[in-house]
Amino acid sequence: MLTGSTGRTGKLLVITLAMLMALAGLSACAQQDSSTTAQNKAPVKIGVSLSLTGDREADGVSLRQGYEMWRDDINKRGGLLGRQVQLDIVNDNSDANQVITNYNKLISIDKVDLVFGPFSSVLTYAGAPVVNRYGYAYIAGTGGIDKIYDLNLKTYFNVSLPIRSYLDTFTSFILSLSQDKRPETVAYIGEDNPFSTLQLAQAQKELQVPGGPRTVLYQIYPEETTDYTPLIQKVIRSNADVVILGTHVDDCIAFIKGFKQQHFNPRSIIATGGPDAGAQFTKGIGGSQVAEGIFVPNGGWYPDIKTYQNDQFTAEYLTKNGGTAADINSDAVQGYSVGQILEQAVNAAKSLDNAKIIQVLHSNTFHSLQGDVKFSAKGENILAVPYLFQWQKGQYIPVFPVNSAQANPEYPKPTWPA
Repeated sequence: MLTGSTGRTGKLLVITLAMLMALAGLSACAQQDSSTTAQNKAPVKIGVSLSLTGDREADGVSLRQGYEMWRDDINKRGGLLGRQVQLDIVNDNSDANQVITNYNKLISIDKVDLVFGPFSSVLTYAGAPVVNRYGYAYIAGTGGIDKIYDLNLKTYFNVSLPIRSYLDTFTSFILSLSQDKRPETVAYIGEDNPFSTLQLAQAQKELQVPGGPRTVLYQIYPEETTDYTPLIQKVIRSNADVVILGTHVDDCIAFIKGFKQQHFNPRSIIATGGPDAGAQFTKGIGGSQVAEGIFVPNGGWYPDIKTYQNDQFTAEYLTKNGGTAADINSDAVQGYSVGQILEQAVNAAKSLDNAKIIQVLHSNTFHSLQGDVKFSAKGENILAVPYLFQWQKGQYIPVFPVNSAQANPEYPKPTWPA
């Protein structure tokens, strides 16, 4: 009797232990599934080094605005692969060494999932080898210089027009003028950074043809320059028919104000950067009437262009910032375009794995505010198209090439308003 009871008790104990082990296993699985789900729903962290102070502050802040607009929009659509996007933005103070430090920290310590590029060619170049070493996709809206492309990195992708090509439509316009209207002289002056020097050198090369305008001034000034008065005087003394400024926002404003104050009115003025900054530019020089007739090269975007999501972007920008479409800063456009390309690449790869994203970026064609995008092996956008823009009657509009023009170019430039 005792023996039988002991046997039954033993069997019951074994069954009970088995059930407890099974329940423990189910509990562990449930906890693991819960943990995995939580991990999968964690925000996607995108690291960015940006110039929020220093020489490139104005452009860096505008680029951030474009990144943040895209982040808000993608989160409204459900995020990347169902996960919300979080931007981890750190200030590089417009310093290349700080860019290197920032990307090392963002990737190796902060463990961001993805990265976006900084503002300016110099800073983008500084970050490229760092990001490449970690095998991350490095998508940028600025920094399309030959020096970066010549690194032959498989991780670098620039959504915008290569910098050397920005002035191509302006030089084409000048050379399209009949001989009796064509300018005889041209002055080139710009700061010592690749964004300016590449464009100026290419423009001079294209204009130095039989019948083209001769160079009366070619000067590159230090990037840290703050007193532009001697440079303005040099340009005025050259009495050039055409002035090509290799500038960003602040120095461009200084040159335009100086020319107006001294009543120097060349037949044409074009600046590589500054006039495309919208209200920031027009307010700085004294109003849109002062901007009348000033040219600026454009890498593929304007408010009315019928590109991917542009109507939505333009409406959102104006709702948030006010003003008119002419006030939209091109840096914000470039930042938003970077986000658009990443979003399409992630969706095509069905993964946040950088290696898979890089593979897709090298093989697919994408769509952006700036038009269609396809990358060469070096990361150039080989589908980017240059436009020539001009301020006319308070509007920032395309005027060349002819098939994209909203008006004929104003040439010669009107005299400065009183």
